[in-house]
Amino acid sequence: VQPVESGGGSVQSGGSLRLSCAVSGYPYSTYSMGWFREAPGKKREGVASIDSDGSVEYAESVKGRFTISEDIAKNMLYLQMNNLKAEDTAMYYCAVAVSPLVDPLGPENQDYWGTGTLVNVSS
Repeated sequence: VQPVESGGGSVQSGGSLRLSCAVSGYPYSTYSMGWFREAPGKKREGVASIDSDGSVEYAESVKGRFTISEDIAKNMLYLQMNNLKAEDTAMYYCAVAVSPLVDPLGPENQDYWGTGTLVNVSS
């Protein structure tokens, strides 16, 4: 299973970006998929997740601005990011979990990770 992210780039504050994640070797049993980010000098944190029932969770800092979605038929995961802020600048990662998680936004229990795509928001 190999997630591959794309769609990162540089944008001004208030702008939008759409991240995509292609998951090859899609596991038969997937509990959830999610987006995580890691800013320089900070720990990796969960941004948004979607589980096999379609339930979504968002970090408080992105609620109302980011939207996670998936296209299961195409093995794709997306993150629409609107009204971007300088503090959203980070490397964004896609992750897949194949077992039930108490905290789908917790980075520690994800099973498969992509290599990331960089988002840079200038103020």
